[in-house]
Amino acid sequence: MRAVAQRVSEAKVVVGGKTVGAIEGPGLCVLVGVTHDDTEEKAAVLARKLWTLRILPDERSCSDIDAPLLVISQFTLYGDARKGRRPTWNAAAPGAVAEPLVAEVVERLRALGATVQTGLFGADMKVSLTNDGPFTLVVDV
Repeated sequence: MRAVAQRVSEAKVVVGGKTVGAIEGPGLCVLVGVTHDDTEEKAAVLARKLWTLRILPDERSCSDIDAPLLVISQFTLYGDARKGRRPTWNAAAPGAVAEPLVAEVVERLRALGATVQTGLFGADMKVSLTNDGPFTLVVDV
């Protein structure tokens, strides 16, 4: 699994003109990508990593200050643009595999005590955020 974690002061996801998820920070806006060999165990590892990642102000984590997370599925994290001008998506897991694993990350975060908002899997989402720092980190598990 791959995640892009961005430290934010606010973030939201809008689908069809309606806000489906929003947080006010400090917190993390997290894009999550799934590849073919990902498992529920990897989802659990990613959730723990995101919950305890010390990238908030003063080197604190979400768990330290009960900061919220906005988790958004993002298959394009496994896009490959090394050849030509059009990316390929061969490394991205299909929706039937990816959707339950992204949901597992969210469920595991909530089980750890996190406040989590989400996007809408497979929807045309409009994501807006204020990146604090800016601070963006790629996390692979």
